[in-house]
Amino acid sequence: MNQPKLPEVWLRGPVAGVTPLLQPVAHALLQAREEVSTYVADFPAERLWEKPARMASVGFHLMHLTGVLDRLFTYAQGQTLSADQLKALSQEGSEPFAGCTAEDLAGLFSKQVDKSLAQLRETNEQTLLEPRGVGRAQLPSTTLGLLFHAAEHTQRHVGQLLVTARIVRNMY
Repeated sequence: MNQPKLPEVWLRGPVAGVTPLLQPVAHALLQAREEVSTYVADFPAERLWEKPARMASVGFHLMHLTGVLDRLFTYAQGQTLSADQLKALSQEGSEPFAGCTAEDLAGLFSKQVDKSLAQLRETNEQTLLEPRGVGRAQLPSTTLGLLFHAAEHTQRHVGQLLVTARIVRNMY
């Protein structure tokens, strides 16, 4: 049976426990998770790392979605990246998990969304304009700037993932 299609996440009401100023970030991350799940359902594992027209692979986008959320939310907490985070960053374009499927990588992204939502729930509204440094150069941002960029960057890569997945599925 066909289930009625839900409206986009931002039209479903507030996300419990998230301050009103961060609702757009929460909505964007939840929407991204739903879309990623849809786009990679039954995606052929043997095509996960294909780069049509030298575009980034589906595997890259899935790894990057997870990694960028982890990194930007770390900076939003006023922390620097750990050795493990730097290693994960260096591996985003490669095939680090033998036998990994798109669903496996989407599952890692989903867990990162859960972790990010938990951090949003713990974020004090009074800290949103506090300065935060980004990267080794400690480029200037704020807590809000980082959280907003995390949502925007995630949505951008979800769009790229959709295009790449469609192209790769239709190549054969």
